[in-house]
Amino acid sequence: SKAEMGHTCRGTINLATANITVEDSCNFIISNGGAQTYHLKASSEVERQRWVTALELAKAKAVKMLEESDDSGDESVSQTDKTELQNTLRILSSKVEDLSTCNDLIAKHGTALQRSLSELEALRLPPDSTDKIKQVNERATLFRITSNAMINVSAHPEHSTSVGKAPTSMLSTVSPQACRDFMLLAQTHGKKWQKSLQQERDQRIRLEETLEQLAKQHNHLERAFRGATVLPASTSGSGGSGKDLCCPAKGDLSDEDDDNNEFFDAPEIFPMPDMMGHKRTGSNISGTSSDISLDEQYKHQVEDTKKEKRTRIPYKPNYSLNLWSIMKNCIGKELSKIPMPVNFNEPLSMLQRLTEDLEYHELLDRAARCESSLEQLCYVAAFTVSSYSTTVFRTSKPFNPLLGETFELDRLEESGYRSLCEQVSHHPPAAAHHADSKNGWTLRQEIKITSKFRGKYLSIMPLGTIHCVFHSSGNHYTWKKVTTTVHNIIVGKLWIDQSGEIEIVNHKTGDKCILKFVPYSYFSRDVARKVTGEVMDPSGKVHFVLLGTWDEKMDCYKVQLGPGDNGAEARPRAHEAEDSRVLLWKRNPLPKHAENMYYFSELALTLNEPEERVAPTDSRLRPDQRLMESGRWDEANVEKQRLEEKQRLSRKRREAEAARATEDGKAGLSHRAVPPPRGPPPALTPLCPPGTPYDPYKPLWFERKKDPVTQELAHVYKGGYWESKEKQDWSLCPDIF
Repeated sequence: SKAEMGHTCRGTINLATANITVEDSCNFIISNGGAQTYHLKASSEVERQRWVTALELAKAKAVKMLEESDDSGDESVSQTDKTELQNTLRILSSKVEDLSTCNDLIAKHGTALQRSLSELEALRLPPDSTDKIKQVNERATLFRITSNAMINVSAHPEHSTSVGKAPTSMLSTVSPQACRDFMLLAQTHGKKWQKSLQQERDQRIRLEETLEQLAKQHNHLERAFRGATVLPASTSGSGGSGKDLCCPAKGDLSDEDDDNNEFFDAPEIFPMPDMMGHKRTGSNISGTSSDISLDEQYKHQVEDTKKEKRTRIPYKPNYSLNLWSIMKNCIGKELSKIPMPVNFNEPLSMLQRLTEDLEYHELLDRAARCESSLEQLCYVAAFTVSSYSTTVFRTSKPFNPLLGETFELDRLEESGYRSLCEQVSHHPPAAAHHADSKNGWTLRQEIKITSKFRGKYLSIMPLGTIHCVFHSSGNHYTWKKVTTTVHNIIVGKLWIDQSGEIEIVNHKTGDKCILKFVPYSYFSRDVARKVTGEVMDPSGKVHFVLLGTWDEKMDCYKVQLGPGDNGAEARPRAHEAEDSRVLLWKRNPLPKHAENMYYFSELALTLNEPEERVAPTDSRLRPDQRLMESGRWDEANVEKQRLEEKQRLSRKRREAEAARATEDGKAGLSHRAVPPPRGPPPALTPLCPPGTPYDPYKPLWFERKKDPVTQELAHVYKGGYWESKEKQDWSLCPDIF
């Protein structure tokens, strides 16, 4: 009912992000891509279509409102806003009085002018003079009417006359009535707006208090439950597939400090900000004492890890933070623009997280050896799915890279590949990645991460195209990433889901693979985190069926077409043909005690390991990240603020230099005295979105070009990094740390 519209109903689905699908003649489904799905049945097909049409229209309106709210922000009405509104109304009222005075003056002087002209007409003058006087009289009348229109006044209908007659009574009866009506309307509606906005503000405060209280009660209940029940310890590997109403995780771990009475929104696993406390044990203490400098620690680690890669990092310390106090102001906003403490992070940057896509690089090595392009596509699809396996327990946010920050991973001797990432833009944040393998493949991508916190869930949307090229065959594959959704942000056990479709296209042969990441549903009988796929030729004929989960493994079944069969009939039989099954990929087990080390994989544990001869912009040298890994979070927060302020000052300096260069160009000054930038001059549009100041930053190792295959503008590697490393010539690197 209308009375209930002011409250938040239970079990709501946000239409702006809802999926509306028709099941059959009378049934349709509404889902939010996660745990909430409504199966609705109408009385007839006509009734169903009426509902679907109405919901689609409402969804379009909700999306539009959401975009407008994102632009306008989420500001509350304050006393200052009310005062400003009242001041504006007073100014408007004063201006209306001024208009009224001007109207009276125009009427007075217009009457005098009309009287003088009438007296001139009454005189006995030559015929030519009489015609001139009439012409002036008409022009005076037009001037009077135009003046009245200018100040937006209205005449009474009974006094309307023709232009030729224009009696003076018209001037005496006009008034700034329209302006007064406007002022009255503004004042009336202004009070209504104030009241409505205040109600919205009060309702929001009540909702925040209710959610916080609910989360506290939930937290106390979980503590009481753990105090009364001995829970079996979970392992870091894969667990059972039993379902949980709060979290469909196959293995869940909880390490909340029982002695800490401070409120936590997410005591189990938090998607983005992993800030729950872990109980300290004897091995939980960082080996670095506070009196050892960061540089000495770094050098010591370099000397100890020259030969073999490390297999552990200092355990995550037990630091607490009131999550809701920070996240409640982030609802509906882009999180990359909101500064967060390191308590939200894991000790890796987004560049290192992007490099983790290569953890199962051997899939591309196998694909490079395939003679059949369709078989090769199966391995590329498995590699695509494998990049999500590290996210199932990784609930912390990586560090946002600084502009110009780089990360190299040289595994040429051990694994046959080497990789380079660079942060090429800050707003919007974008990272470029290039990897070459001596086993016959090249992988490159430019990824922009956008994230929105919606109060109940967090959506992470990677934008950009991934390219994989095989050297011997020339096969060029492209695909995009799916959306990651983190559920139960405020209350309940948090869990991560991947949903959407990936289309992998071989641009040389036309082969295609469609991967479907099935969103989790508690009422579904399917296994959680299910992924299905079909590999087809350019004609659409299916040759292979893929089946598995994005956190465990992927199998491949060859489709055997019998006489009279088509692809649709052969696909179910392919699942039954166990003899044709091929295991494409299986997730490696997590290291021992991974739950105390941010759930890092074996590769992730080595990514922030100190190395010699890297560029001075490498993520391993980032001081706040190094301090956090060492367990010195308070110092890391201070250092993080210093680096962010330094980055802001650098951006302002570049903008000022660009503005001066523009002014010099307008003045006709020559720029030949300015040394040319490194590399060819870019003839491309800036990355900055419309309405933002142009930041004339140019990446050092990547340049923006139009891709000949996809026709998209993207940053591609232009070379020079490994040569500079060989010479140890880093003179062109910016000072970002």
